[in-house]
Amino acid sequence: MIYGIHIEVVLASAYALLLVGVSLILEWLARHSHRRSEHYRNSGFVYRKKEDVWECPTGHHLTREQTDFERKIARYRAPAHKCNAYHCKKDCTDSDDGRLLESRMDSWLQSELRRFHQGVSLVLLLMASLILAAEMFRYHAVWEWVLLGALLLPVGLTGSRHFVSFSEPSKGR
Repeated sequence: MIYGIHIEVVLASAYALLLVGVSLILEWLARHSHRRSEHYRNSGFVYRKKEDVWECPTGHHLTREQTDFERKIARYRAPAHKCNAYHCKKDCTDSDDGRLLESRMDSWLQSELRRFHQGVSLVLLLMASLILAAEMFRYHAVWEWVLLGALLLPVGLTGSRHFVSFSEPSKGR
């Protein structure tokens, strides 16, 4: 016993906190990875929302050529004659049809990747909640219930928030 609390309750609480921490880290890494991949995919290009064009480092515009609504991808292409005349073309594209750039139409919040990572986090939070709830049924001392309840409440609220968000259908599905 540690300060009147069984060691199993302390270990279960620590493990639940570890699961919550892993859940938070996984979601942060997934979000960070998604942001970086989007940045590198279109590195050097600037999106001009008003005109719906991408501007290349030389100032030429890539206009929307095709939209794949099923895969949620918009394809933008630079004029072939401008790319082919550019002296650094080999550093940008090997296509004789002009540089092609793909842009994802769905944001991180709407993507299936987000749903997958949120599902993993939801499972981890559910496991943490079950561990804490099971310990509350096993041990009935006041300080143990205070510790377990103080952890179970925010873990449960976070899990329920994730569940509501996870159960909402993605846009475009």
